[in-house]
Amino acid sequence: MTITDHGAPGTTRSLALVRPEVPADRLVEDMVPPPHFAEARFTTYRANPAHPSQARALARLGEFAGQVVDGARPRPFAAFRRKSTPPAVYLDGGFGVGKTHLLTSLAHAVTAGLGPGAVTYGTFVEYTNLVGALGFLPTVEALAARRLVCIDEFELDDAGDTTLMSRLLRELADRGVALAATSNTLPDALGEGRFAAEDFLREIQALAARFEVLRVDGEDYRHRDVVTDARPLRDDDVVALATTREGATLDAFDDLTAHLATVHPSRYGAMLDGVALVALTGVRPVTRQDVALRLVVLVDRLYDRDVPVLLGGSGEHGLFTEEMLAGGYRKKYYRALSRLGALAEEGRRLVRDEPAIAR
Repeated sequence: MTITDHGAPGTTRSLALVRPEVPADRLVEDMVPPPHFAEARFTTYRANPAHPSQARALARLGEFAGQVVDGARPRPFAAFRRKSTPPAVYLDGGFGVGKTHLLTSLAHAVTAGLGPGAVTYGTFVEYTNLVGALGFLPTVEALAARRLVCIDEFELDDAGDTTLMSRLLRELADRGVALAATSNTLPDALGEGRFAAEDFLREIQALAARFEVLRVDGEDYRHRDVVTDARPLRDDDVVALATTREGATLDAFDDLTAHLATVHPSRYGAMLDGVALVALTGVRPVTRQDVALRLVVLVDRLYDRDVPVLLGGSGEHGLFTEEMLAGGYRKKYYRALSRLGALAEEGRRLVRDEPAIAR
């Protein structure tokens, strides 16, 4: 991979000057559990006793991992046996209830049993971007070599993308690939029974009977564990810290959002290679949907890599308009706000810990 960065020697890098060129094989190889969940295992998941569905999901996924590993092992006279249907599971629940921890734990368990290259892991958007970058048939061929494909945050807000993913999953299942997916149910929809699960199964009609639905109830742990005053930082403080931190990038918000339009979303992860801190000045509400959706993808990649952010201007407050938060893509925006809030709080902590800046 080559990255063109025109920043002057000795100056803070600018993401708006990073233009990654990513080989096609890396796009697939990079689809593994994100660093944020590198240590996630079934044994590290803490099921909340107040929500028994968490413990049930944990136990079932442990069994599921065993099914995938056992089903991949050579058996005597296998050529004469009837090919079994690969298992498929769908985790249904709200933001921050541990679905991604469970899904990455499943990926790690199968990898431990079958070795590297057995699992492909990515978000719904990463898979649609992969198809956009490689083409449908090359994507099928690349993923069909895996034993398990994990899709985090399966989205139903775009009919075209949903149809594409349904077709992709059908092709993979027909080739014997096990499937695991999570939902992105809105917090205020949790009282509506199997709201997200019903939508998911309806949209993937050809596969619905193959998926086992596991409910995961609970509260958003990011809201429970992070105590924040949520105040935006002064632009001067953002610049002051970014220019003294190794691995930091510094950009004006408008410059970065304009640059994102010139980079394929499948390469946003590569933009962050070697980045330890992202600092943005002049952050303001986004009014265009295309800009907002690209920003959501970037936030996901930042969260995957545990990259703190410094937000000047108006910070994360009002980042997405009320119309966006009530529209068809609202699930993406609420997830992004939850994740960005956690990363911004880490950035505020860095500022508070800096003697020359803290007030």
